[in-house]
Amino acid sequence: MNIRKANINDLSRVAEIYVFNNRIYYFPIFKDEDFSFGKLQVVSLVDNYFKKNEILKNIYVFDNGLIKGFIQMNETEICKLYVDTCFQSKGIGNELIEYAIKKLHADNLWALEKNARAISFYQRHGFHLTGQKKFEEGTTEYLVKLER
Repeated sequence: MNIRKANINDLSRVAEIYVFNNRIYYFPIFKDEDFSFGKLQVVSLVDNYFKKNEILKNIYVFDNGLIKGFIQMNETEICKLYVDTCFQSKGIGNELIEYAIKKLHADNLWALEKNARAISFYQRHGFHLTGQKKFEEGTTEYLVKLER
């Protein structure tokens, strides 16, 4: 198994994966240059978000000598699941979500309604849309709830 609990030394890599995924997949939707290329920076993300103990203890990384993806949980909710864009479509996301389902009892998550690729991925792993929606904080875009 290539999945383990993250430690503080992993955080710059985790933040890097998060930042680049957000720029590639969410900038075209939100079109917010100030956020995507200003506020969203690896160093500040590590310092202000990932170093918080309650968050760090809920992050698991796919590490086969190089961290290629991560998943963040909040109890049984998947909060984040990202794979480095250079290593996508190689089964890493599948391993992360199956680990979360089997070992961490993941059973729900929120996904951006316009992120059809992510929704399809979660549906292939037994999640289904519940019909619940809410606004992504500070935006006019909807999140949709999926459950197992």
